[in-house]
Amino acid sequence: MCLLLVNLGSPQSPSKRHVRQYLREFLSDPDVIDIPYLFRKLLLYGVILPFRTPKTAQAYQKIWTPQGSPLLVYSQQLRDLIANRLPSWNVQLAMRYGKPSIKEATETFTTASINKLVVFPLYPQYATSSTETALKQIKKLIPESIPLQIIPPFYDHPAFINAFASQGKERLNNQHYDHVLFSYHGLPQRHIAQLDKTNAHCFVASQCCDAITDANQDCYRAHCLATSRALAKALQIPDHLWSMSFQSRLGRTPWITPYTDEEIPKFAKQNIKNLIVFSPSFVADCLETLEEIQIRAQELFCNAGGETLTLIPSLNASPLWCDAIVDIVHQHTL
Repeated sequence: MCLLLVNLGSPQSPSKRHVRQYLREFLSDPDVIDIPYLFRKLLLYGVILPFRTPKTAQAYQKIWTPQGSPLLVYSQQLRDLIANRLPSWNVQLAMRYGKPSIKEATETFTTASINKLVVFPLYPQYATSSTETALKQIKKLIPESIPLQIIPPFYDHPAFINAFASQGKERLNNQHYDHVLFSYHGLPQRHIAQLDKTNAHCFVASQCCDAITDANQDCYRAHCLATSRALAKALQIPDHLWSMSFQSRLGRTPWITPYTDEEIPKFAKQNIKNLIVFSPSFVADCLETLEEIQIRAQELFCNAGGETLTLIPSLNASPLWCDAIVDIVHQHTL
């Protein structure tokens, strides 16, 4: 059996050249910026790459480690630990953008004699711009003769929730906090609305994300809410002491709300002095957690009058997360 762990990716280095290459590959994907080709090209080459590359390179430089990109380092550690737990499996890691590429990983599988490829997208909540684009690329590169087993989104799987809760349990038990924020990567509203086959639920029905139904079974925001509720329950956080928001928006079109960068200063103005932040859409610490939350959001919070903003580490390569992956894989393959 073969197992492919898939994550988003990162540049080869924090240099402007490598960051530009990464952004170009990432933002050229029509599942990420879903506008007509010509407009996407004009936006990418005329606006995003010239202006965003220097800022993004500076951001990567703040979090880069001697070993390389935190996302890649943690993902490689995770792959090795999973391989140790599954000694009879061929376990590989691939990034949708950058290296190690999906093409490189699938070539390893296609040259081996395998009876099934199990694909584990390392995205707890489903989105076309993360989960689906990776699966499309894999299906393009894997011969039809190789059976595929896709691990579904695990946004409320008990093993995932337990692993993530364990990352913050000690801090919550031993540190006074005024509020807990679950901050997720954002998405344009249209990405979610396009998946509503009824055209009468997402952003139409009152409290449309409160429960997972046939109409919103692939709704990213509903998945995020389910994750937040499960984590709050596991951590015994009272309902009035937690909330959910979305970060990393790009462009002027409406994204799912509330926005993290707008919520953070509001908390400080509401006399919330000690804020704890989880980022449960990221299973490995990366630019969006280490720079956007731990550095920029903390500065934003303190400048608005807050005292401490504490980012709970992501799952990275923790033992419970490794165990969770193995449990989820076995659940879907045995």
